[in-house]
Amino acid sequence: MKKTFQLHIEGKNRDRLLDASKHEIRKYLARERRKALPEGVDYWDFDCLCGASAESASVVHVAELTRAIDAATADGAPAFFVAISAKPGVRKTRPSDGEPG
Repeated sequence: MKKTFQLHIEGKNRDRLLDASKHEIRKYLARERRKALPEGVDYWDFDCLCGASAESASVVHVAELTRAIDAATADGAPAFFVAISAKPGVRKTRPSDGEPG
C-alpha cells in the first residue's frame, strides 16, 4: 500500500478524515495478516514509511505507525504519505543461558 491521504477536503472535517485514514490503514494490516503464510514462515512482518510527503517519509516500525501519523500531521499538514509492504517473518530462538525458566 502506497498512498497519500488528503486531510483538506471541502465540506469534510479534518479530524474525521484523519480517523478514517487510520482506520483504513488498520484494515489493510489486518487483511494482510489474514493471508496464508508461506511454508517455513511464522508471521507477516511489515516495512513501513511515513511522513508528510513521499520524499520526506522515514522508516517507522509498524507499532509506531499511528504515532508517526500524528507527528506528521501535528503542524496542520494538508496530507500525509504512508507506504506499507508485507514481508515474511521468521521468529528467532532466544539463546538459553542454561537456567531452566
